[in-house]
Amino acid sequence: MANIPIWTGSSSFSPGKTPFGFYDYDYQFQMDADRVAKFCAQRLGYPIEEIELQDVNFYTAFEQAVTVYGNEIYSYKIRDNYLSLEGSNTSSNLNQAIVSPNMANIIKISEQYGSEAGVGGNVTWYSGSVILTGSIQDYDLNQWAIENGISGSDLEIKRVFYQGRPASADYYQAGGVGLGGGLGGYFGALGGVAGYGVGTNYLVTPLSFNLQAIQAIEIANDVLFSAHSFELINNKLRIFPIPQEADTGINLYFQYIKKSERLSNSITQSPGQVSNIANVNYTNPSYSGINSVGRSWIFEYTLALTKEMLGYVRGKYSQIPIPGEAISLNQSDLLASATAEKEALVNKLKTYLDETSRKALLERRKDESTFLQQELNNVPLPIYIG
Repeated sequence: MANIPIWTGSSSFSPGKTPFGFYDYDYQFQMDADRVAKFCAQRLGYPIEEIELQDVNFYTAFEQAVTVYGNEIYSYKIRDNYLSLEGSNTSSNLNQAIVSPNMANIIKISEQYGSEAGVGGNVTWYSGSVILTGSIQDYDLNQWAIENGISGSDLEIKRVFYQGRPASADYYQAGGVGLGGGLGGYFGALGGVAGYGVGTNYLVTPLSFNLQAIQAIEIANDVLFSAHSFELINNKLRIFPIPQEADTGINLYFQYIKKSERLSNSITQSPGQVSNIANVNYTNPSYSGINSVGRSWIFEYTLALTKEMLGYVRGKYSQIPIPGEAISLNQSDLLASATAEKEALVNKLKTYLDETSRKALLERRKDESTFLQQELNNVPLPIYIG
């Protein structure tokens, strides 16, 4: 093998010996760096076996292990809290932040339903009107849109204000007395029966009677008068009944949206705010702030990385010739063991994070509450004797 220095059994860490220097000035990292190097070397067989690595190799593996641990922790925090983090300030470091769930982005998502229902949302409803013409039943709203500077394909009609007079208006119309004021032709005989007031005198009828009377007016309107209705297909408006000459010049109002705004209003350009998982402001962890459980994982992952590096080094030569013999190296064993250990450690950490997620903890709390209630139900109730 190449004549280069190998592990001597001891080392002395100083800032600058790791590739990135993420933790070089962390006192606890400085203290543990040489200990981890010794731990890994002895686990690999030193001093019985020579370890073809130098101190910087151990430090590199140690730095990477801490970084991988932090990445796994914070990537899980991002997944668990992303709905509450999206739109927050990217300049705020979240390493030590406690994120409380909020409804901000859930409400933003639900705005689309408000837009479609016409009760809010982020899409503007506009008003327009066409002028009725006697004997003309069909009106092309796409043509209306073009005349008003709107692409016909961008127009979506949401509401047409074309309906008959409500029965309740005939029942309680101004100037009328009870039911006789506006529909005397077929309800005049009941005039003065419904609730009304003149000066200080009034008569109140049961609500059930009023409802039945209004329903009777609705049925009479359907039977005796033309039904006010419309049909809207591909922005072609057909109204019923056919307008009469007396209707000429009347504005028929409607509300519409621009389809392009449905999409454009859902996209917000927000520089400086969290827009994806890549700019959620989690940074490398503080090694000093990692507890013993986390450090134990880091030590084992450092060993797996060191084993992988040693396997690649020993893979340069499959055998070392010596007088009368040849020593076979264990590259394949080292690489296979390192790969399996790294995968097992990452899976163990992910499982632990899954078990401590907000959802898992709430489910556990629910089960604990259920079990406690069942136990309390088995406790005999005391009998009070006064």
